[in-house]
Amino acid sequence: MQSLGDSYPSRVAERPAITLRQDPVVWSEPGREVSGPLSDYQIKSYAEQGFLFLPELFSLGEVEALMQEIRRLSTDPAVTTRPECITEPKSGNIRSLFAVHEMSDTFARLAAHPQLAGAARQILASNVYIHQSRVNLKPGFRGEAFYWHSDFETWHVEDGMPRMRALSISLLLTDNNAFNGPLMIVPGSHLKFISCVGKTPENHYQHSLKKQEYGVPDEESITHCVQDGGITAPTGRAGSVLIFDCNVLHGSNANMTPWPRSNVFFVYNSVRNSLTAPYSGQQPRPKFIANRHFEPVPLSADSEPVVA
Repeated sequence: MQSLGDSYPSRVAERPAITLRQDPVVWSEPGREVSGPLSDYQIKSYAEQGFLFLPELFSLGEVEALMQEIRRLSTDPAVTTRPECITEPKSGNIRSLFAVHEMSDTFARLAAHPQLAGAARQILASNVYIHQSRVNLKPGFRGEAFYWHSDFETWHVEDGMPRMRALSISLLLTDNNAFNGPLMIVPGSHLKFISCVGKTPENHYQHSLKKQEYGVPDEESITHCVQDGGITAPTGRAGSVLIFDCNVLHGSNANMTPWPRSNVFFVYNSVRNSLTAPYSGQQPRPKFIANRHFEPVPLSADSEPVVA
């Protein structure tokens, strides 16, 4: 049972509900803005829409070096036999690699890049740490879907993240087009919290990382949000970056095209929003999914390359 002091109760009632967000989207106060790589216009757009797309922020050379590192990790038996390696439920292909910033110095440097960690600090108005990192792989013809969800609902219920003071930053490692399963976002949905139904099973993560069945919004609530905000799919060339709020409704279709779609994600959480006991009352999920080591990400120098 969730605490009476829970500001965002979910999976405890018989019917879903939509309530208004109780936290800021941009945490800096007027006149006390935190400096960073984003312009005032970009910050305003992010606050209104719940996401920001930055085309071709990294070079194709940097992206290719990152892809080489992914190919190394995804063929290393010392990696592919670890629980951090998640496979598709049907094909057995690699679906996700978690904790990549801990497996690889290359991804650790990327996580600390001033365009990424700096943007997270600017929006969240504090030092940040990596709550989660992962590479999602959607190979051509075989990449399966990620259903509609709000990340925060899961992080709150299953990990004990108290407030909506976190965000994800995704670097496109391949071209994301309208056909190969790009991330779809419902603009403005970050301003509402959708509570879900169904008691979370023990060790739910073992199944949810392959196919999520709990913490999934109901169709009526999804329809309501889409009627208000529509659906957009920020697409672009490899090297582009997508920043999106922890509570924005998003998902992606299966990839039936010949073109792979691979993205790396870093979840930055404020050090002032560190995890408590899960609101579900269950044991915390493993560290590679929900990091409880709240050490701030060091901000690398602008001149430091992503790939050494």
